[in-house]
Amino acid sequence: MSIERRSGCPINLSLEVFGDRWSLIILRDMIFGGKRHFRELLKGSMEGIASNILADRLKRLMELGMLTKADDPTHKQKAIYSLTEMAITLVPILAHLGAWGRVWLPVSDELSIRAELLEKGGSPMWEQFMEELRHEHLGTPASSPSDATVRATLRAAYEAVMARKAVNAPAS
Repeated sequence: MSIERRSGCPINLSLEVFGDRWSLIILRDMIFGGKRHFRELLKGSMEGIASNILADRLKRLMELGMLTKADDPTHKQKAIYSLTEMAITLVPILAHLGAWGRVWLPVSDELSIRAELLEKGGSPMWEQFMEELRHEHLGTPASSPSDATVRATLRAAYEAVMARKAVNAPAS
């Protein structure tokens, strides 16, 4: 796939990478959801991506150098996708996008809690998360082994909001 570039402007070039509807959603699901297989990405996204679109975007993200693909050693017919350093460094950008969305858009409590925590955690949290992603996807040594990963912290906060909503839901 040859990628035609309209100009050398960094904003334009970034939009050429992320300007479609799905690329950032796929990266979001890999980064925050830990999804690494095609089927997980297909079935796990609440936005409902079509399989042909997912295949196309995964191929494009690999060609751009944001993902790699390898055979899954646990299953002969599965592939496992990994983030590259290029994709991992999007964590602060995704945190800023989430923070902006929380202020200006009609977000839900359960889906915005992670953005709130990332915003409050700031750069130290983002750096820790990127180190965890490097360990998970690139095989770098873990700098400080911890049971409380950033992803686990974000997941726990989401689950707490969901539990609180279930308790406060009106009885049918």
